[in-house]
Amino acid sequence: MPEILDIRLLANLEPLASIGQARLREVLEYCHLETAEQGFDPFKGGYSPGQSVYLLRGELGVEYADGSRVLLRADSEAARHPIGKRQPDIVSSTARSRVHLLRVDDDLLDRMITWDQFVCYADAKTSVLKTSARASLKQFYNSGMFSAENLSNSRLAHLPPANFSKLLTKIESVQVWDKEVIFREGDEGVYYYLIESGRAQLTRRQNGAGAILEELQAGVVFGEDALCPEMKRNATVTMKSNGVLLRLKKHDFFELMEEPSLNKIIYQDAKQKIAEGAVWLDVRHPPEFRFDRLPNAINVPLNIVRDAFKVLHKDTQYIAYCQSGRRSAAAAFLLAQAGYRVDVLANGLWSVPVLQQ
Repeated sequence: MPEILDIRLLANLEPLASIGQARLREVLEYCHLETAEQGFDPFKGGYSPGQSVYLLRGELGVEYADGSRVLLRADSEAARHPIGKRQPDIVSSTARSRVHLLRVDDDLLDRMITWDQFVCYADAKTSVLKTSARASLKQFYNSGMFSAENLSNSRLAHLPPANFSKLLTKIESVQVWDKEVIFREGDEGVYYYLIESGRAQLTRRQNGAGAILEELQAGVVFGEDALCPEMKRNATVTMKSNGVLLRLKKHDFFELMEEPSLNKIIYQDAKQKIAEGAVWLDVRHPPEFRFDRLPNAINVPLNIVRDAFKVLHKDTQYIAYCQSGRRSAAAAFLLAQAGYRVDVLANGLWSVPVLQQ
């Protein structure tokens, strides 16, 4: 990774600035840095869908499909936000000097921010964790279960956001010991695991002996074969040190993967409801809201949504939105449980035509 790119730069960008340093270090591994020389068009061929692109150094001229032109400077407030987001299509761009651009995957970033905001909400509402036998919130959050790696590849990455609270009550923390067998090849799958601390070894029988397949370190999830119907364990996992595992029962996993009942509506239907008196409810962080919001929306960030109980009205229809629909689904579920009328804008701002805002 080039020396120019470190967490100090990421911490100055929105919405990356909302997550902690440890998470930013994870994001670094998923960032792509590129350089464009003076006179070059880094957006030749159009904007890259599914990516947020930031200007880190230099000056960049951008022309949009509506004929507007802007000159972006890396030291400006505008450069703290992704280039061209919620704008008409980029027609062309010109590097006015040598420029450095950062590209990061929108979907991964959105998953990480959703979890970060929800954990802040749950941390202020500790009753989410009902018994001392469950993993503490801090332990759960720092475990690595929702690291950037697992949010890219783990099956739990597809957990419906409205079920986040329920997940915290289902995860169990267990102490394990060196040489302890967690499960054996051929066993029925019962749990899905994450190593919070310690090391383990994955082996499989070959020619009458146990062949080592993989060494498992802290932050690694394993046991996904338990989540496939009728499948037996296809390997043996043995601890190679003392440690702590977080585990989730198979039937709990499938229950958590079921989308709860939420009323999701497309943008055109939402616009009609707004015209009839409904109110846009933006659940993103304030810097995101200030930079890019729907007309007359009010800002109630997911991480402090419980404070909104004092200011929202139960006789008002709200339509919650965020970038993708993840954070708004979690917020709508929490508000609906408290008796508020909340719909969710399906696919969030990603579904809103720019020229129709």
